[in-house]
Amino acid sequence: MKRMLLSMLVSFLMSSVMFGQQEVTKFLGIPVDGSKSKMIRQLKKKGFRRDFYTPNVLVGEFNGMDVNVHIATTKKKVSRIMICDANHIDEAYIKARFNILCAQFEKNNKYLSVASSSLDYIVSDNEDISYEMSVNDKRYEATYYQLPTGIDRNAAIEDLQSFLRTRYTEEELDDPQKQAEIEETAFSYKWDKYAMRIVWFIISEYSDKYYITMFYDNEYNRISEGEDL
Repeated sequence: MKRMLLSMLVSFLMSSVMFGQQEVTKFLGIPVDGSKSKMIRQLKKKGFRRDFYTPNVLVGEFNGMDVNVHIATTKKKVSRIMICDANHIDEAYIKARFNILCAQFEKNNKYLSVASSSLDYIVSDNEDISYEMSVNDKRYEATYYQLPTGIDRNAAIEDLQSFLRTRYTEEELDDPQKQAEIEETAFSYKWDKYAMRIVWFIISEYSDKYYITMFYDNEYNRISEGEDL
């Protein structure tokens, strides 16, 4: 799956280079782009401040939580904003925290789930995440497309449905045996249109405690175009 995603991403990057760079991912309304120093200045205007012990890390509040903000660059351009919960919590609370985030993204019309629905990411109450992460290397992750300005989720879904109707008849769209193929087609279409504006988060673990790590990625800056070859 990850290999297929990487292949599709590289293909999309090449097409985006041909037709010009599109709108990039934003964090708190700030484009994830430009120099690191400029990004730091902009985040300070939002109330973040440098950490006393780790100057390269900004601290502040995001989405009601105390967080540490890390800025990653690729070829001196900001390519990723990583936000980590400052406080670590136990297993029961992290499951609730993860599920609440999924629900928040589900309600936010600026985002479209990479999966069929945000509900696909929900962690059940009886899930033993400690065992699954340590023994089975399970990764708890939810990934979303941040939609371009002027396109909300309803418009994106309507666009997707219109596309699917050009590929399948109404009978095929209702055929249970066709659903796996249709979902794959829908995934590819969404990926081709929105893959360069990815926002995702995972459950991270440290010393038997858990926290959320969230990423705002500008894939235009993150993916090499082969200029160093």
